[in-house]
Amino acid sequence: MLEFKFDTQLLIEGCQVDEDDVNDYIRSHFAGDCLLVAGDEEAMKLHFHTNQPWQVLEYCAGLGEIYDIVVENMERQENGLKG
Repeated sequence: MLEFKFDTQLLIEGCQVDEDDVNDYIRSHFAGDCLLVAGDEEAMKLHFHTNQPWQVLEYCAGLGEIYDIVVENMERQENGLKG
Protein backbone atom coordinates (compact mmCIF):
# COMPACT_ATOMS: atom_id res chain seq x y z
CA MET A 1 0.00 0.00 0.00
CA LEU A 2 1.27 3.44 -0.92
CA GLU A 3 1.79 6.06 1.78
CA PHE A 4 0.78 8.87 -0.59
CA LYS A 5 -1.98 7.96 -3.01
CA PHE A 6 -2.25 10.81 -5.52
CA ASP A 7 0.30 11.90 -8.11
CA THR A 8 -0.43 15.63 -8.49
CA GLN A 9 1.01 17.59 -11.41
CA LEU A 10 0.29 21.05 -12.75
CA LEU A 11 1.69 24.16 -14.34
CA ILE A 12 1.48 27.64 -12.80
CA GLU A 13 1.62 30.66 -15.07
CA GLY A 14 2.61 34.08 -13.76
CA CYS A 15 3.82 32.90 -10.36
CA GLN A 16 5.42 35.79 -8.46
CA VAL A 17 7.05 33.46 -5.91
CA ASP A 18 10.45 31.83 -6.37
CA GLU A 19 10.45 28.06 -7.01
CA ASP A 20 12.52 27.49 -3.85
CA ASP A 21 9.87 29.32 -1.79
CA VAL A 22 7.10 27.20 -3.32
CA ASN A 23 9.12 24.07 -2.59
CA ASP A 24 9.72 25.12 1.03
CA TYR A 25 6.07 26.05 1.60
CA ILE A 26 4.76 22.74 0.26
CA ARG A 27 7.28 20.71 2.26
CA SER A 28 6.34 22.51 5.48
CA HIS A 29 2.54 22.58 4.99
CA PHE A 30 1.55 19.38 3.15
CA ALA A 31 2.33 15.72 3.79
CA GLY A 32 3.78 14.01 0.74
CA ASP A 33 6.89 13.00 -1.16
CA CYS A 34 8.56 13.15 -4.59
CA LEU A 35 8.23 16.93 -4.75
CA LEU A 36 9.61 18.67 -7.81
CA VAL A 37 9.19 22.38 -8.49
CA ALA A 38 10.95 23.86 -11.51
CA GLY A 39 10.56 26.89 -13.72
CA ASP A 40 10.61 30.67 -13.63
CA GLU A 41 8.22 33.63 -13.31
CA GLU A 42 6.58 32.77 -16.64
CA ALA A 43 5.72 29.14 -15.93
CA MET A 44 6.44 26.71 -13.13
CA LYS A 45 5.96 22.92 -13.11
CA LEU A 46 4.94 21.16 -9.90
CA HIS A 47 4.94 17.40 -9.25
CA PHE A 48 3.99 16.01 -5.81
CA HIS A 49 2.67 12.79 -4.29
CA THR A 50 0.10 13.51 -1.56
CA ASN A 51 -3.19 12.33 -0.07
CA GLN A 52 -4.74 15.82 -0.25
CA PRO A 53 -4.22 17.05 -3.82
CA TRP A 54 -7.08 19.57 -3.47
CA GLN A 55 -5.07 21.46 -0.82
CA VAL A 56 -2.04 21.67 -3.09
CA LEU A 57 -4.26 22.86 -5.97
CA GLU A 58 -5.82 25.53 -3.76
CA TYR A 59 -2.40 26.81 -2.66
CA CYS A 60 -1.07 26.86 -6.24
CA ALA A 61 -4.19 28.62 -7.55
CA GLY A 62 -3.32 31.47 -5.19
CA LEU A 63 0.11 31.81 -6.82
CA GLY A 64 -1.00 32.27 -10.43
CA GLU A 65 -3.08 30.65 -13.13
CA ILE A 66 -2.97 26.86 -12.88
CA TYR A 67 -3.46 24.61 -15.89
CA ASP A 68 -2.54 21.19 -17.32
CA ILE A 69 -3.71 19.74 -14.01
CA VAL A 70 -3.30 15.98 -13.58
CA VAL A 71 -4.25 14.07 -10.43
CA GLU A 72 -3.78 10.32 -10.73
CA ASN A 73 -4.65 7.64 -8.20
CA MET A 74 -1.43 5.64 -7.99
CA GLU A 75 -3.05 2.99 -5.81
CA ARG A 76 -5.43 2.12 -8.65
CA GLN A 77 -2.53 2.14 -11.12
CA GLU A 78 -0.58 -0.22 -8.85
CA ASN A 79 -3.56 -2.61 -9.06
CA GLY A 80 -3.61 -2.48 -12.87
CA LEU A 81 -6.58 -0.11 -13.08
CA LYS A 82 -6.91 3.29 -14.73
CA GLY A 83 -5.56 5.94 -12.33
